[in-house]
Amino acid sequence: MRSIHRNAALAAAVAAAVTATVLLVPGAPDARAAADPDIPDVCAERRPEPADPGSYGMQLDGSFRHPARTPVDEGVEHSFPGRNKEYDTRSYIKNMKVEGAYEGEAFTPDYWHTWQNIVDFDGRRYLFQYDRSEGRVYDITDVKNVKVVEKLSREDVDGDETKANGDWAANDYWGASTIQWSKKLNAYVMVQSFESKRQIEELHDDPAKNKYNNPEGVKKLRAKPGLKGFKVYRLDGPRKKDWKLLATVSTDSTQSDPLNSDPAKAQQGSGSIDVPHWTGEKYMFIATAPDDTYSGTEYPTSLHSAGYQSWDMSDPAHPKLLDTWHLPGQRTGEDEAYKKNPRCGNRTSWMGARMPLLIPKPVEQGGRYAFAAMGGYGLTVLDISDPSNMKTVSHLDLPPSVAGTEGDNIDVSQYEKTGMIYYSGYPLTEDCYEPYKDVYQIDAKDPKHPRVVGTLPRPTPPKSADFTDYCQRRGSFGPKRTGYYTNPGRHSPGVLGYGFYNAGVQFFDVSDPRKPEIAAYFVPKAYGADTAEYAYGNQTHGVYVEWDRNIAWALTNHGIYALSSKKVLGKPDLDRPAKPFRNSQF
Repeated sequence: MRSIHRNAALAAAVAAAVTATVLLVPGAPDARAAADPDIPDVCAERRPEPADPGSYGMQLDGSFRHPARTPVDEGVEHSFPGRNKEYDTRSYIKNMKVEGAYEGEAFTPDYWHTWQNIVDFDGRRYLFQYDRSEGRVYDITDVKNVKVVEKLSREDVDGDETKANGDWAANDYWGASTIQWSKKLNAYVMVQSFESKRQIEELHDDPAKNKYNNPEGVKKLRAKPGLKGFKVYRLDGPRKKDWKLLATVSTDSTQSDPLNSDPAKAQQGSGSIDVPHWTGEKYMFIATAPDDTYSGTEYPTSLHSAGYQSWDMSDPAHPKLLDTWHLPGQRTGEDEAYKKNPRCGNRTSWMGARMPLLIPKPVEQGGRYAFAAMGGYGLTVLDISDPSNMKTVSHLDLPPSVAGTEGDNIDVSQYEKTGMIYYSGYPLTEDCYEPYKDVYQIDAKDPKHPRVVGTLPRPTPPKSADFTDYCQRRGSFGPKRTGYYTNPGRHSPGVLGYGFYNAGVQFFDVSDPRKPEIAAYFVPKAYGADTAEYAYGNQTHGVYVEWDRNIAWALTNHGIYALSSKKVLGKPDLDRPAKPFRNSQF
């Protein structure tokens, strides 16, 4: 399971828009009882069968053949002939240097996933690393001597977000955030997502109980109270005590006043998902399902399929909704569009946005286009030159890659120079028990006609390893993300860095899109002394680059690593930055 599977359950009242066809799900005593007008069941159930063990595995040339199609099966080992008996405790490195290694619980807020942000106060640089109720603040001014300056946790209440403790009020947490400098307030402003849990433990722990055959579970989840939207804070320092709440905003379209909704009552939709896209200026874009009719996703424990909203942030204390956009098929009643998707009925695919719009150039600087990664819905190009009227420019379907997340991230850092974007999903299973998640090179110079022109190379182990393919190393293998647009400094041209789970951090040279190559990597050991055994397989889940100091931070299941690479990133600056980070650079 990834961290997003561990978060607090979503809440919303049932909004019956259209009566749906009832599906009989194999294994359920009476699946008709699960009828919910906002759960798509317009196609016959055709969940993937477990893969035939003879259809995938190690090949004679030392490579691995991936299964063609698999069901949702997270957190389960799938051994095969040639897989290592034990997790690998060695590390591997090429064209990189470890400048600092910080292990243990103090540097591991979550085993599965974390978000990061940078702020500078009084000549010191701070890194935020967090996942909801678990958060850390590090002083990283001296890269070789990182110090923990704050630890936030709900450990003393067994991680229960409904309970208050010394760090958090009941139902409060640290959502995925963007932090930018507001000229209006002359201060950092943090916009923090508050979302329903994307994968629901109440429906997930028992495979026989999911949204298709557990009506009581769905009803209970929809009735839970909680904010679905985002909060806005002014930051007057690096610690939580320095946060000053400016606004609490609901994205529930049924609320009469988004700025004065009641989080003690159930709200509809998903809330704001992942890191909002805002650069400190006027316009902000978020991924969200505004109500419960945004339901067009096959994933068995997720109730919402997110589209996008645009907001006016001229006054950070009073955000104003401008527009809402979605693809046909995402909402209840859009059955004909939904049926056209080859994933319809597979009860496996994640469909809808997981991240906000990916924007190469802010609208305020003359930018026009945004790119949307929407899981099983593929890639959409939008015209956002008028944020109050977002328009579809083009759409590109990608080949099904089930199971796993099929489309989660688009790196747009190279677009202004080359017209290329890099589209990827990420693995959700262990031991490569799903199709490999390619990073697609997409030529979008003509936004009306984007086209796949290649894929990035698949990482392979060095000759010094005792295995020939990373699938043998145990754990998850595949790309996660290239970090976020919130990194300080200007992104180096021709460089992409991905967290690659059991393949560590992989840096690609894409300066010549026709010949992309892996230029550097750091693959840490599989786990540390304090890592829980059940998390050994979730190894490197992120990379966050300080482009202004040429330092890459690898985020793992056992701590964080500070990495440099003169060849790929340039000469590192291990001391305080020359200038404080204020706004994201493009």
